[in-house]
Amino acid sequence: MESAGIERASSNIERKALILKRLEKDGKVSVNEISDELKVCRETIRRDLREMEQEKMVQRIHGGAILSDNIQKVKEYPYLAREIQNYNEKLRICKVAAELVEDGDTIFIDNSSTTIKMLKNINPKYQVTVITNSIRLLLEATLLNNENLTIVSIGGIFRPKNYSLTGILANQWSKMFHPNKAFLSCYGVHTEYGLYDSNIHEIEVKRIMLELSQSTYIMADHTKIDRSGVVYLNDFSNVNGIITDEPLTKEQESCIEKNNIELIIAK
Repeated sequence: MESAGIERASSNIERKALILKRLEKDGKVSVNEISDELKVCRETIRRDLREMEQEKMVQRIHGGAILSDNIQKVKEYPYLAREIQNYNEKLRICKVAAELVEDGDTIFIDNSSTTIKMLKNINPKYQVTVITNSIRLLLEATLLNNENLTIVSIGGIFRPKNYSLTGILANQWSKMFHPNKAFLSCYGVHTEYGLYDSNIHEIEVKRIMLELSQSTYIMADHTKIDRSGVVYLNDFSNVNGIITDEPLTKEQESCIEKNNIELIIAK
């Protein structure tokens, strides 16, 4: 019964991800079209849309939905919306990133919708210490029942909309650790200029971990490649690898190789 519930939840997320992608492309969705495409009943799609409206992602209209005013006005979506964007691509990236974790590692995982599913893909037999500034990752850990994972929260000021811990306390606690590996995401990975983010609140923790970790991996789906944001995060000097879901162009690969960075494609 439990596995069936997990399976239903997963398909629910995948449906929402498809709905959100269709809204980004066409501006609106039809209950009938989505129902026919996914081969599920119309009431299931209506329920998905009701939940997405409660999460302030969509605005329901007769026969379907459009993007909510809340989402149309902002450059970066709220966390819950970002979590289902490119959902399957992010799952693949998390699986590949987890394969880089070794028994006995101490790792840092940042607060990101891209990294959230990494915990469940770490070998459950490995003894691993995970440092994080992510409330969502802490909640994810409670679902795993894995006693081999030791989770360390760096503390700080709670940002409810982003499920993160930030501020002076978070920055000071971050400096106490020198993890074997850090797994970070960001708003954009510009192959020529470096890493960008969309706000200043969590950027200092990322910079600290880029400097103090023995190895750092950037997890970014294809939509983030060669995208720049309003805040410059860092150059590539402390980046060891970039994990993405689609091959890069030859020009992009050349820029990455020039910085001695391993390019890992999550197929």
